[in-house]
Amino acid sequence: MTDAPSPSGQALAPDYAAFLHEHLPGQLSNVASYTLGDEQVWLKKAGARHGMGRYRVLGALANLARLDVLRPVPNLGGEEAIATEARRLRDLKARGLRVPLVLAQQADGLLLRHLGRPGEPTPSLADEMQAAVARGPAAVQALWLQGLLALDHVHATGTSLSQAFARNLVRCPDGIVGYIDFEDDPAASLPLAQCQARDVLCYVHSTALYLRESGALDAARPLWTAWLAQHSPAVRRVLATSIERMAWLRHLPASRRLGRDLQRARAAHDVLTPA
Repeated sequence: MTDAPSPSGQALAPDYAAFLHEHLPGQLSNVASYTLGDEQVWLKKAGARHGMGRYRVLGALANLARLDVLRPVPNLGGEEAIATEARRLRDLKARGLRVPLVLAQQADGLLLRHLGRPGEPTPSLADEMQAAVARGPAAVQALWLQGLLALDHVHATGTSLSQAFARNLVRCPDGIVGYIDFEDDPAASLPLAQCQARDVLCYVHSTALYLRESGALDAARPLWTAWLAQHSPAVRRVLATSIERMAWLRHLPASRRLGRDLQRARAAHDVLTPA
């Protein structure tokens, strides 16, 4: 789709709302990329509403472990998720954070600007760390620390992310970390300190195994200690309590025989606790 020139010979600004209205009904996937004029955009449509059953189960498990910080944040999907994402993206953008710009919105869909250059991917930190494992500990450690500093940047603005897994932190062409995926809002269910601690735990859980596989885990511990010392006392208290209540993870084997998820949990425990 191209834009017609104006009488002065200059291209008119794209009609983002019309593009969203036209393309949303025929889009089969929940998220798809398009070229609009000289830019790349993403169209995100409302998916099916989610049931509450899985949240009740996860909530019961969090209660049993006495870990409010891991209490699930309901994401009901559908139009509510679209409204939540649009609101959160606008708020984060206003705070100066690198998130996709909302170009157009309707009840059942969003049109977002690509964070990178048109046609160029913005790789997630998860993908970059996985690829860096073969290059050795220094490469993985540098990426991991960049993610921690990116969380710092968010928290310094007085807010938190939604699901701060490494797959939702992306590196833009200029090297700055951007943030994606905001269909839920932890701040609607949890105090800010718990939301920020939740960000940290999600991030470490999603990255610690890359540290172990590259041989960078031991060197990451003092980086974690130094980073934690700079965080707010409220967040440090929540993290200290959470880590203490997860001490049983040290009994898990580091091998693959119990599955990848438990490997991640064990590796995260090893990062968060002294040797």
